[in-house]
Formats: sequence, structure tokens, C-alpha cells
Amino acid sequence: MALILVAHGTRRPEGVATVEDLAAQASSLIGRPVEVAFVDVLGPSPSEVLSRARATGRPAIVLPAFLSRGYHVRADLPAHVELSGHPDTIVTPALGPSGQVARIVGDQLVQCGWRPGDSVILAAAGTSDARAHADLHTTATMVSALTGSRVSLAYAATGEPRLPEAVEAARRRARRGDARVVVASYLLADGLFQERLHACGADLVSRPLGTHPGLARLIAHRFRRAMPPVLARTAGHASRRSSARRVVHDRVMRPNSAA
Repeated sequence: MALILVAHGTRRPEGVATVEDLAAQASSLIGRPVEVAFVDVLGPSPSEVLSRARATGRPAIVLPAFLSRGYHVRADLPAHVELSGHPDTIVTPALGPSGQVARIVGDQLVQCGWRPGDSVILAAAGTSDARAHADLHTTATMVSALTGSRVSLAYAATGEPRLPEAVEAARRRARRGDARVVVASYLLADGLFQERLHACGADLVSRPLGTHPGLARLIAHRFRRAMPPVLARTAGHASRRSSARRVVHDRVMRPNSAA
């Protein structure tokens, strides 16, 4: 069975490396290879990877590594599946919006130094797609519920409000002189848009979601859910073995501080 992780695509090597690393981590958790494809900018394309799987007679599971259900998920990816002619392809839901992704956003906020009372802006790359826009608002609402902070939405590229203006507006709304503005990155990987987040004037900016180990676990879980039951059980065994190895590694590398 071919497992294919599909991302947008970027010219930045660090962005490509993040997607490839997520695929490698998920592969280790599942115990099966996870291939990478991109819908834009660079290859291989989903249709190319699916065509290779079709030629070898392997069924395929395609997982869109997107954080909302925009044009690439709803139009580009189905077009690639049709172009490949692969008759046995399952396309999973996109990674977001979901409670699991919102919790990763919240954890990244904590890691960057967020504290209760800070103004939080969820920063996405941008979209002109109405459904994707609604999905992003859904995620902002979830993160607000998790943190207890007011979470607004802004964009690094396409869409309104733009991030620098949103940061200025958040500062004007702040009631206390010591209130900070924190930007929650809603991006998969480092690159141009993450640089724009750091240049927007916020006090703190969280890291991209692809740097969080929970995202690879979520990807592995999505693949397992889409597999036939027999293969899913095998993948579950691989995940437990991988977890056991992580526990042993943690004990070796992080001994009890009281010892």
C-alpha cells in the first residue's frame, strides 16, 4: 500500500525538509514507507506518485498536509487523483481544522512563552477561499477555548486583516500596560511566511506546527485510520514499538534529576 503525504510545496529547503521529516517520523510510527508529493512549486506531484503506485498495483492513501479545506484540498488534489487514473485511492481529511491541531497550536504557544492575559493572533499564510477562511476561524475559536485568551485571526499574505495591522490593533485593545501580543504560527514549516511572522512587531512568535512531535503522531494516526483493519493493526504494533524506543531513549538521555 502506498502512503502519500501531500503538501503545498515551497522553494525554501527548510520547508521541504520539514515535510520530508514529518513523512519519515510518520513512517517510523507506522512501520511503512510514507512518500511525499507537492501540489505546487516543485515535484513530485500527487498524480506522479499515484501513477507509480498504480503501475505496481498498490492501493493508495493520500493525506493532505493542509491546515484548512481550501482550493488545493477541494480541487487540486482530486484533479491529481483523477489524472493518475488510480482506481483504488483513499483521500483522508485535511489535517485541520481539528482539535488535535488546535492543541498543538496551544502547546507551541506555551513553548514560546505565552502566558494568560496575552493577546493572541492566529497567523495563517492567507486564503481567498471562503471555506478555508471559515476553517481558520474555527481553529481560532478552538485555540481561544484552550488558552482562555482572546484569539483573533490575521494573514501573512492573502486576506484581511494583514498581520502587522492586526498586531497594532491588538496593542490598542490591550487594557494593561504590560499586556503582550503573541502570534501563534498556523504554518506547517519555516520559510518566507514564518519570516513575516517574526517581522510583524509581535512580542512573541510560536514555531511552525511541523516542528512539534505531535503533528507526526497525528499524521500516523490519520494513515492508520484509513488503512484496512489488518494493515492498521500491524501499523499499531509498529507505533507501540516506536513508543517503547522513545521511552528508553528518554530514560537514557534525560535521567531523573534527583538521581
